[in-house]
Parts: sequence; C-alpha cells; structure tokens
Amino acid sequence: MSNQSAPEPPKHPRRRRRHTRTPVGASPGTLQPAPDALPPQIAAIGFGPQGVVERTPIDLEEIAAMRASCNVTWIDVTGFGDVATLKHLGEMFGLHRLALEDVVSVQQRAKVEDYGSHEFVVLRMVDPTAVQETEQLCLFVGPGFVLTFQERPGDCFEPVRQRLRDPSGQMQKRGSDYLAYALLDAVVDAYFPVLERLDARLEAIEDLILGTGGEAAVRELYAQRRCMLELRRAIWPLREATGTLVRGETKHFSAGVLPYLRDVHDHVVQLLDLLENCREMSSSLIDLHMSTNNNRLNEVIKLLTIISTIFIPLTFLVGIYGMNFDVMPELHLWWGYPACLGVGVLVAVSMLLWFRRRRWI
Repeated sequence: MSNQSAPEPPKHPRRRRRHTRTPVGASPGTLQPAPDALPPQIAAIGFGPQGVVERTPIDLEEIAAMRASCNVTWIDVTGFGDVATLKHLGEMFGLHRLALEDVVSVQQRAKVEDYGSHEFVVLRMVDPTAVQETEQLCLFVGPGFVLTFQERPGDCFEPVRQRLRDPSGQMQKRGSDYLAYALLDAVVDAYFPVLERLDARLEAIEDLILGTGGEAAVRELYAQRRCMLELRRAIWPLREATGTLVRGETKHFSAGVLPYLRDVHDHVVQLLDLLENCREMSSSLIDLHMSTNNNRLNEVIKLLTIISTIFIPLTFLVGIYGMNFDVMPELHLWWGYPACLGVGVLVAVSMLLWFRRRRWI
C-alpha cells in the first residue's frame, strides 16, 4: 500500500440538483427551461478550404453566413434560458422539437436518436473541479454542422479547439461526423483523471482508517461514494449510447469514423471497470472501518476484563480480611497488613503471568 498522501479534492458546496420537467399534459416539444438557466452564449468555429473562422460570440444572423462559407460549422451554445433563441436555432438547423425539449430537460440519460436529417446525442460531461454534479451535454450532428448545448460555462473541449486551429492537423480535412467523434472522445476521456484522483483518495482514506481512523475518514468516504454515484449515473448509460454508434445504426457517421467510435466505446468500458473497482474498494473500506472499530472495542473489553479478573480474588481477600471479628488472630500481629498486601500482589502477578502464558495479553 502506498504511503504517499493523495491530493485533496477541491471543496465545493454541493449544488442542489434541478429537476426540470415538461408540465403534465403539455404538448410535445414544449420548451420550459429551468428558472435559473443562464442566457445563451453562442460561439462558432467553421473550417473549410479558406481555413478556420472563429467567432466568439456570434449573432444568429452571422451563423447562416458562416455555414454558407465553411464546409463544417461547430456552433457551441452555453446556457438555454432564452426559449426564442433555441427555437430560432432549431428552425435554422432543422432540429426536431422533441430533441429541443430534451435539451432543456437537464436530467436526461445518455442516449442516441436518429431524426433523419440529423443525429441527436445526449451525454453528461464531468466538471473536474466539482464532480458532485455533472453537466448535461446535447450534441446534434448533421450535414456540415455540429451543434452543442451546455448548461454552464466551462468544458473539456479546448484540446479539440486547438486541433481545429492547427492548419497542419487532420481536423480541418474531416467532416462533421469526425468533429462529433472528437467531442465525444474529449467528454469520455475527461472522466479518467477524475477516477484516478478518486482512486488515489480512496487509498489515502484506507491509510487513515488503518492509522488514526475516526469519524473524519468515514465522512470523507461517504462523500466520495456520493461522487461515485453521480459518476455511475453519468457513465453507465454511455455504454449503450456508444454501442448504438459503434453498431452503425445511424447514417450520420461514416464508415471511416466507426473505428474511432469503437475506441470511444472501449474507453467507456474501461471507465466502468475503474468505477466498479472504486465502488468495491469503498465498500471494502466500510467493512475495514467496522472491523477496525470492532477490534479496538475488543481490545478495550479484553483489557477491562483482565483488570476485573485480577481484582476478583483481591476483593475476596480484602473482604475476608476486613471483616470485624475480634477472634481473627492476624489482626493483632504486626505483619498482618504487609502479609495481606503481599498475598494480593503475588496473586495479581501470578494471574498476569498466567494470562501472558496463555497469550491472552
């Protein structure tokens, strides 16, 4: 077991999970974002023969011009508090209204749906600084465009943006399906450092339990288990979603991209293995904590039992010696008290030696 201290995860207040649902009886495609949803901020990157064009922020009117001049356009929308903007983007890209409804319902499971003119992918993106709550990411893939919707600022897409800006790279020569793969791969790979830090933290908790123990270790352990539950909720449906893409059940990913999607699916399976290992280790740590506490309690009980056992014959001796009978001859002898004390010490030492020989202490 490694004795190196694992890095402490950053402390963040636990955010209350928002459950936004379409009102009961509402018509399909009703958009009702959360009351605290951020106003949309739109960024765009387009690439083609003329190179890379990047606009941050970009107006809705400029998006149409960029699509006309670029082979592939990536529109990244952060926040969806403005329903009018979402509807405008839906009309511009021909998005299905049921898919837009799922965009504003932030508690969706990871899934893949084919709407004919475009592919709709839902997955959850981890925040490396606060894994207590993941973020829903919605991705649309169609001919010549990729459209992403994020709940809040901050993502793991900066390496993809850097690859797009590199004129010598392969990203500018690929289509929208390869860009969508790169975004999916970035989301999946972002889970690995989180799980590695989680594993290191569990090892540190194990050392703490075997050392001083205490309630602090238990509280930290259960905090990490909450993180694991959130990660499991985000990663487990990804296996089915990426499996749908790998089986080629959609026409929006070409055959040349399928090997890369299989690699993403393999990474998801690895994440599930790592997560299950962490879950099993956390359960073992709970058992270890209980066993350690029981062992400490047993040691205390054994010590108290030995002390009580030693004092039983001593209590018997002094009880007899302390009886108020005048006919007891030893009461009138000068060596009576020293003899009684000596017998008591001899009995205690004899019992301790006997306990030691029986390996009870």
